[in-house]
Amino acid sequence: MTDRSAPPTSTPAPRSAGSRGPGRTEPASDETAVRPPLTERIAARMSRASEEHRANAAAPSPTKTQATKAVAGDKRPPRRARLRLTRVDPWSVMKTAFLLSIALGIVTVVSVLMVWSVLDAAGVWESINKTVTDIVGDDASSFDVEDYIGTSRVLGFTVLVSVIDVVLLTAIATLGAFLYNMAAALLGGIEVTLAEDN
Repeated sequence: MTDRSAPPTSTPAPRSAGSRGPGRTEPASDETAVRPPLTERIAARMSRASEEHRANAAAPSPTKTQATKAVAGDKRPPRRARLRLTRVDPWSVMKTAFLLSIALGIVTVVSVLMVWSVLDAAGVWESINKTVTDIVGDDASSFDVEDYIGTSRVLGFTVLVSVIDVVLLTAIATLGAFLYNMAAALLGGIEVTLAEDN
């Protein structure tokens, strides 16, 4: 009895995933990434940019915060300080009064000189002499008003008064400083309120 075995069956070779036969390729598997179209990518990037912009706008910026603080600081009321003048230095008062009184004396002398020069140039003294001569007659022919209130006489008198004023004003100011210090020691002095300029 002959043993008949089944004819050997040939196992077909496994095909590669990308080939269907000679010269043909199968479509790519699900594991391969597929790039979205260009319009979808642009839309996605635009949406991300808009979300970032909204997030930045919602967050407070440091420059705006500093500007708000600066404006709030400008709106505060001006500061005030109450001070008390308890002592005045008599030496400084004397020096200041001396210089101011000298300036006042110089101004007085110059003013008198200018006024008398203008009156002389305007012919006021001659007019006064003529009027006195017309009223009195020939007896007043030797009368001259400049012998009494001439420029030299008036300037000399003005300088003398100015020197006396310098001495008196300096002494009075120094004495006033001493008196103020005594009064401030008893009563506390003058209160001064200083305010900040806007």
